[in-house]
Amino acid sequence: MPVISPQQKAYAQYKNNKIMSATAPELTLMLYDGTIKFLNIAEFAIEKGDLQKAHENIIKTEKIIDYLRNTLDMKYPVAQDFENMYSYIDRRLVEANMTKDKEIVTEINGHMHAIRDNWIEVMKRNNVYVKEA
Repeated sequence: MPVISPQQKAYAQYKNNKIMSATAPELTLMLYDGTIKFLNIAEFAIEKGDLQKAHENIIKTEKIIDYLRNTLDMKYPVAQDFENMYSYIDRRLVEANMTKDKEIVTEINGHMHAIRDNWIEVMKRNNVYVKEA
């Protein structure tokens, strides 16, 4: 069992508090940020030939997309637009994972950046606090 330093404990507590106190729009933004992080790792892993690491991070991205799809409230018309985007991204993730094609991962990453950036704009227009990176 690994030894956890006091700094690691403090950081874990900070992350937990951040998640627990976040609003629904902020949680969605965190999920988008997570997909981008995992896609970046997958891209780099494919470049370096670490196919297992690429696989693990593509799977993490798939799980987030699956979660986002399952939380859509289909009584709103815009939810179908999100479903269409997520469905396309999910199909491309499966293809990227099967072929370990960096170009597909790069394409998906571009889509996720655009979705995240649009989400930030929606949050701003609705007066939801967005911390600039």
